[in-house]
Amino acid sequence: MRPFPRLLYLVVVCLSSVSSGFARRTSAYIRSEFPSVDIPVDNEVFAVPKDSNAPQQVHITQGDYDGKAVIVSWVTANDSRSSEVVYGTVQNKYDHSAKGRMTKYTLYKYESHYIHHCILNDLKFDTKYYYKIGSGASSREFWFHTPPEPNADASYKFGVIGDLGQTYNSLSTLKHYMLSGAETVLFVGDLSYADRYQYNDVGLRWDTWGRFIEQIAAYQPWIWSAGNHEIEYLPYMGEVLPFKQYLQRYPTPYMACKSNSPLWYAIRRASSHIIVLSSYSPFVKYTPQWIWLRDELKRVDREKTPWLIVLMHVPLYSSNEIHYMEGESMRAVFEEWFIQHRVDVVFAGHVHAYERSYRISNIHYNVTSGYSYPIPNNAAPIYITVGDGGNQEGLAGRFRDPQPDHSAFREASYGHSTMEIKNKTHAFYHWNRNDDGSKVETDSFVLYNQYWARNLRRRKLKNIKGTYTNFSD
Repeated sequence: MRPFPRLLYLVVVCLSSVSSGFARRTSAYIRSEFPSVDIPVDNEVFAVPKDSNAPQQVHITQGDYDGKAVIVSWVTANDSRSSEVVYGTVQNKYDHSAKGRMTKYTLYKYESHYIHHCILNDLKFDTKYYYKIGSGASSREFWFHTPPEPNADASYKFGVIGDLGQTYNSLSTLKHYMLSGAETVLFVGDLSYADRYQYNDVGLRWDTWGRFIEQIAAYQPWIWSAGNHEIEYLPYMGEVLPFKQYLQRYPTPYMACKSNSPLWYAIRRASSHIIVLSSYSPFVKYTPQWIWLRDELKRVDREKTPWLIVLMHVPLYSSNEIHYMEGESMRAVFEEWFIQHRVDVVFAGHVHAYERSYRISNIHYNVTSGYSYPIPNNAAPIYITVGDGGNQEGLAGRFRDPQPDHSAFREASYGHSTMEIKNKTHAFYHWNRNDDGSKVETDSFVLYNQYWARNLRRRKLKNIKGTYTNFSD
């Protein structure tokens, strides 16, 4: 280890800690309010609508590149012969309609209900829409709000949830999230944890999870990324097709961004460009995901969507003993691109704890020379792990000791995050712990935009020599 760079690293970290009010911290708090067991299937949170063929498991996601379309998905017990959605901007007055498609599948001896997907196109930006699915006594009504038109100054609030499952801890996370005021969920993988069951129960637990999240997912879009629990490689059941149930149930707008797989894609929403990567699909050089990401990063327009956010399941940086360094291969492939394009933040899950890094990189490391540890890099993103949604596998409480210099804050307890974008230069970030039934804001900071905050400083310096221009927001 080279002594001078190591000393420089410590000085930079200490100075940044003083200026931002943060220092490296490992919290000793471990929340243990509820046991990590799934809620029984007969619990009211999984209740089936009273009408036997009423739509259930309703959820929405963005349906295009810019936010003028929504994909509505739902399930019916019987063939309803229609995958139609009626919608409009006035409650109970539906002057638009769209027809979707219907599908179903089998897994072992489990036969799914009828799954419907319908795209609502050409929506107005920043508008509340009411929509109805089903007909007669079995119909149900919901609503959603479209995002502002993509532009640099659009404010917007995202929630971030990962590794949710369907335990009482999961329910606590959902209840607390509903109080956050966030408008869209960025979901970083591991949805139902149905693969921890066997045979027909694997499919049945996808159904319970769909009803579980409907209380939120029917009203605001969830931006999906897949985790290892979505793979469901189950040869003992004769089921070896990866992501079979996930892909049937949770569509993504991948074709709108020229992706050839629903597992990796991008959207623009308000002032953000959001890129979703697949940790469990090939990503090395020349693979389809590698080629797509290379091209997608070139399409990012920071003048229009200044906030560049990446979602993935496996964290590139984590100091937890569980899943330690599992993201190293993807880091070696993509980290340099993240720095080159000045990604603002990378959200991941997988590790059932919370951790936030400083802006660091390890791009100078190779097997024969270079630094063997991360060093400060102001062009790098902040890496945040939020795999703490509440699933039945429990918390990952074993962090490596001592805490690495690049790790800013870490805690093994359940919760969710919010990222509230205020303008093109600043966003407020909060991690909220589910503390004994109450939402507790535990880790928070101001996130400075990697593109605009830097450019504003440069423009101000340039204008000192000439006419002063006010660049404040």
